[in-house]
Amino acid sequence: MTEDNSMLLQIDFKSGSPVYLQLVDQIRYAAASGGLRAGEPLPSIRALAEELRVNRNTIARAYEELERQGITESIPGKGCFLNESQSPYTKTARQKILIKKIDEAVVTAHHLQAGREEFLSLAGDRLNFFERKLKGKDNPKN
Repeated sequence: MTEDNSMLLQIDFKSGSPVYLQLVDQIRYAAASGGLRAGEPLPSIRALAEELRVNRNTIARAYEELERQGITESIPGKGCFLNESQSPYTKTARQKILIKKIDEAVVTAHHLQAGREEFLSLAGDRLNFFERKLKGKDNPKN
């Protein structure tokens, strides 16, 4: 999330889910999976709002909710940090979360009458896109 951090946040403005809750879920998953480590700072509200092109109040609301849930802690003048007490989910728990999201995508593809080949092709394309995006964040010269 910071320049050196490869955490990826994706907002879907058409999902029907409030943007701040999308952020809360994604940051919570990153914390649970170990993608975000205890004591690691989250980006500033302003920087993340600019990156995602959303209102600063939306980011602030997400950060407040994360703190309310005990996932993060705010240190005045320093920022928002992942709470030291957060521990990664087990591999099985992470797989259950991923399976649920994949199932949602499969059902959506079915409703949109996208066949297996189209679905798998699109999934592969999206994986490639995000891998390139992460490499670009890891190496600003790319």
